[in-house]
Amino acid sequence: MITAQQVKELREMTGAGMMDCKKALVETDGNMDEAVKWLREKGISKAAKKSTRIAAEGVCAFKIKGNNAVTFEVNSETDFVAKNPKFIELVDQIGTALVESGAKNDEEANEATFEGTKVSDLIINATATIGEKISLRRVEAYTKTDTQVFGAYSHMGGKIVALSILDGNNEECAKDVCMHVAAMSPKFLSRDDVDPEYIASETEILKQEALNEGKPAAIVDKMVVGRLQKSLKEVCLLEQAFVKDPDQTVAQYVSSKNCAVVSYTRIAVGEGIEKRKDDFAAEVMAAAGLAK
Repeated sequence: MITAQQVKELREMTGAGMMDCKKALVETDGNMDEAVKWLREKGISKAAKKSTRIAAEGVCAFKIKGNNAVTFEVNSETDFVAKNPKFIELVDQIGTALVESGAKNDEEANEATFEGTKVSDLIINATATIGEKISLRRVEAYTKTDTQVFGAYSHMGGKIVALSILDGNNEECAKDVCMHVAAMSPKFLSRDDVDPEYIASETEILKQEALNEGKPAAIVDKMVVGRLQKSLKEVCLLEQAFVKDPDQTVAQYVSSKNCAVVSYTRIAVGEGIEKRKDDFAAEVMAAAGLAK
């Protein structure tokens, strides 16, 4: 009889999916070494070998169902694989699993299931099939009320994704807000949401900038106040010039549609990941036996 502990141990050794590990153990009568060999022969355990690679490409995505939505990022090692039909199908399956499960973070996301298979296993199996390290991160869940509306926009095939929640019943307006967010990358919704640390940091930067310009110390503080106000207009969504009509602010555009922005989010592929820097000249020299 194959035990859960044996399955767990084999999974940790190989990185293969739970069902694949169980099948391997059944096929080899519980012999751990033979099970590892069986998985290698089937090409399943190779996913584990890719665990230390850097996956900084891929796509950002969203999924909406009723009053629930989720944004997430699925990374791959190369942009080429991100266009693979199997990878695109995986992203869709993950999105369905997340929005239906209500997963609110990466940990809960990996436990969500799609047609009986855990998301973590979907990723391991896809890694083995596609041949690159694949990982899931930055899972965020959102809910709205019946009087609110979601807006969503994917730019350049998922390189950037924006999602918004608006009071009012105008999906076109909500999507326009998302297109603006994707293009202009605001840091805050309004001045009320600005982080005090950002104000302090920006004030110091603007002060040093003015002093370096040779401005008299007596007027620097007054100059900084003016420049800070201009800076806040550039980083607060509601005060930014609307990208589709710069003659009005985002707040004015949204108000003209009898809506109000409740919240928004924007994610771009690879944010926060330290990408590998390849030294191709060194690689060529090493391959040719010329490395020093």
